[in-house]
Amino acid sequence: MDRLLPKKKWPPKKIASILAVVLFFSLIIYYIVFGDKSSKLNVKTERITISIVSEGAFSEFIPVVGNVMPIKTIYLDATQGGQVEKIYLEAGSFVKQEDRILKLSNTNLLLDIMYQEAQLIEASNNLRSTRLAMEQNRLNLYSNLAEADYQIRRLKRQYERSQELVAKGVISQQEYEQVKDEYEYQVRRQKLTIESQRQDSIFREVQIAQLESSVERMQINFDIVKEKLENLVIKAPITGLLTSLNAEIGQSKSPGERLGQIDVLDSFKVRAAIDEHYIARIEIGKKGTFDFAGDTYQLVVRKIYPEVSDGRFETDLYFVGEKPVDIRRGQTLHIRLELGDLTRALLLARGGFYQKTGGQWVYLVDESGNFATKRKISLGRQNPQVFEVLDGLAEGDRVITSSYDSFGDNDKLILE
Repeated sequence: MDRLLPKKKWPPKKIASILAVVLFFSLIIYYIVFGDKSSKLNVKTERITISIVSEGAFSEFIPVVGNVMPIKTIYLDATQGGQVEKIYLEAGSFVKQEDRILKLSNTNLLLDIMYQEAQLIEASNNLRSTRLAMEQNRLNLYSNLAEADYQIRRLKRQYERSQELVAKGVISQQEYEQVKDEYEYQVRRQKLTIESQRQDSIFREVQIAQLESSVERMQINFDIVKEKLENLVIKAPITGLLTSLNAEIGQSKSPGERLGQIDVLDSFKVRAAIDEHYIARIEIGKKGTFDFAGDTYQLVVRKIYPEVSDGRFETDLYFVGEKPVDIRRGQTLHIRLELGDLTRALLLARGGFYQKTGGQWVYLVDESGNFATKRKISLGRQNPQVFEVLDGLAEGDRVITSSYDSFGDNDKLILE
């Protein structure tokens, strides 16, 4: 006969063990399905830089280095070759316009001047002789014309009387014809004399014009040679500082050789070398600023040299308004050269993060300040201080802007 067995109860320990196992696997499943799978890295906050995104005035500019130069520099070149005969002033002297600086000697040039002068004197003498001969011929012709005119008048009266006398039979026909022939001969001779005078005058005038032109050319050549002689004395073309002088007594100088330079120190300009990447954006009138002795001064681009050398081109900037009192030639200035107008923008401070992310993403600090996560962003223009934020961040956001090199590829940073 069967017996009814009493129902067994689970002991509390067994139930607790089962619940613990179920809870453990439930947590694992929850973590797998809903848990944070991102990689994490603990970071000390004192080792990073956190910047706040803010809205403000943005000015796009680039840093350039410029050198202070005189506002104007005049170079001294030897227009004529020769040997240095005398030096009147030394480098570093202050000179006034037309002050003599040095003198060259050139024996060949002196001989050339003597030859040109002799030719000019000879041509001038020929011109004077021709003019004198022409005047003498003119006087002789006037005398001949006067004599011919006298003979014609005398013979005309005789010829007219002979016509009356031959008609009355007082003189013979032969005597009449002799008077007539003599009269007509003198008339023809006068006409030939006048024509000869006209032709001779034309010839003499052409000859004198040619001689005058020749003398004029010789005078011009002689003046040029004399000017060359005067150019052997090098004078200061302007007032300024004789910055350099490359000459020694007895030294030979070729035509066109650089002898020195004079700097005008009334004012200064700044010459800056700029990366060729910006050559299309630098224009006349662009402004720049620099700090000097605790004050900020302004410059403006006045000249652009388009030649590119070693990846850089040069510009000349002039001071706007007041310039530093103690500024000197050769000083180096660190200039902030503007590329665009002043605008309002969302700004993020520059930092080492850009080298790794290229401005594509940043670590955004949570409002709690306990951690930071990756955030995709878009950056626009920049200057040496800030980036322009186009998308991905809002005013007041806190961003880690220091270097990301030690963060690896972790998606989340735990801030300690």
